[in-house]
Amino acid sequence: MKKIDTIIFDLGGVLIDWNPEYVFLDEFNGNREKMQWFFDNICTHDWNENQDAGYPIERATEERVALFPEHEKHIRMFYGRWVEMLGDAIQGTVKILEAFIKSDDYKVVALTNWSAETFPIALERFEFLHWFEGIIVSGEEKTRKPFDDIYNLTLSRFNIKAENAVFIDDNLRNIEAANNLGINGIRFESPEKLVQQLKTFNIHI
Repeated sequence: MKKIDTIIFDLGGVLIDWNPEYVFLDEFNGNREKMQWFFDNICTHDWNENQDAGYPIERATEERVALFPEHEKHIRMFYGRWVEMLGDAIQGTVKILEAFIKSDDYKVVALTNWSAETFPIALERFEFLHWFEGIIVSGEEKTRKPFDDIYNLTLSRFNIKAENAVFIDDNLRNIEAANNLGINGIRFESPEKLVQQLKTFNIHI
């Protein structure tokens, strides 16, 4: 079995709970259908990921307001109340991270799709973000997962061999992209399942 010497963590959805529902479900009076329509048509996942890849938040917001002026209030809310969408740490995964940090057997880094403008808020709030050897933040690099260049940047910056690394992400699209480059991917579903998935790589936490 290949020797795993590097663990690459995604952040949102793996170590940190982030969900726009925390703001918008109340705003839409508990109507999930209306909220989902807004996310599918106005402040879409693709639109948000554009900011994750470095597009300025203010410009993105103004452009979206110009396109959908009747939704101005809710559009401005997306980043205006972004802090309220940031939930707690996913404690079970933080414990797994801590075990890796303490073991000295692994290089531990992070690779996240995150706006460079909002990431400092997370850095201030979550102490464990300072445990990593380094963090690749998509917004700082002007690219994002699942594009090859951000994975290759991660490998080169931290001197990682793809076949010796495990990448943990909650998005199957991002896992498949990593696998295509020879990185061993684990799709995160829960801390408990992650412990079991790591065993397939002879990693026991």
